[in-house]
Amino acid sequence: MKHQDVPTSTINVGGTIFAYRELGPKTGVPVIFLTHLTAVLDNWDPRVVDGIAAKRHVITFDNRGVGASEGKVPDTIEAMARDAIAFIRALGFTQVDLLGLSLGGFITQKIVQLEPQLVRKIILAGTGPAGGSGIDKVTQITIFDMLRAALTFKDPKNYLFFSQTPNGKKAAGAFLQRLKERTANRDKAISLGAFYRQLRAVHAFGLERPADLSRVTQPVLVVNGDQDRMVPTSNSIDMSKRFPNAELVLYADGGHTAIFQYHEAFVNKALEFLGT
Repeated sequence: MKHQDVPTSTINVGGTIFAYRELGPKTGVPVIFLTHLTAVLDNWDPRVVDGIAAKRHVITFDNRGVGASEGKVPDTIEAMARDAIAFIRALGFTQVDLLGLSLGGFITQKIVQLEPQLVRKIILAGTGPAGGSGIDKVTQITIFDMLRAALTFKDPKNYLFFSQTPNGKKAAGAFLQRLKERTANRDKAISLGAFYRQLRAVHAFGLERPADLSRVTQPVLVVNGDQDRMVPTSNSIDMSKRFPNAELVLYADGGHTAIFQYHEAFVNKALEFLGT
């Protein structure tokens, strides 16, 4: 079953209903996808979800207060990570792989620091470490590009997620079309209040004292474009040096969501890295 057709399921996590989608073979260690700022279940590129689910058990979910999940969005990354851990435990998993994109990458880092035994392998895409360069400016960049998009009658993702070269603009258009493939039972858009609380959490994360990433012994794949404006690419380079067991992949002319822009190459690399 493809991402555009898979039903949305729910689970009670400590009294709060969480929404999620599950696809791929129900064997082996599952891959939990943690998504970007403002994103709901329908914001994952179907080529990435379907590509990895062709060989791996994939689960995407809405964190607390986002999309169809109940509750109030936490205003710290650590609280979001604790919610994600509770969600994973509620599904009955004792070990998972994590794919964290942008905000999801911040949450992923907290998860592995809080519950290292829960995590086997990690993919960090378009993200950076606590206290990383420019992360405290994500709010400014986001609001600026949202205003720019409104003035040009475009989706903000054109500016926030992709390079502004001809190649980047073409990739943005193709990605936005793919997001429309699911036509039935779509997720609820994030509320303004939830978006604001996410921005607060991101800003605070950007001002945190840097974490000791040398304690993360799991294999880590760090992926980004070489032109990430939201979370500057220098953060990916920095992180890859601070993890003891990391590999860095940078896509030329790629923006914040280079994993969507170069989805085929990324899926191949992710499957190779995750293995079985």
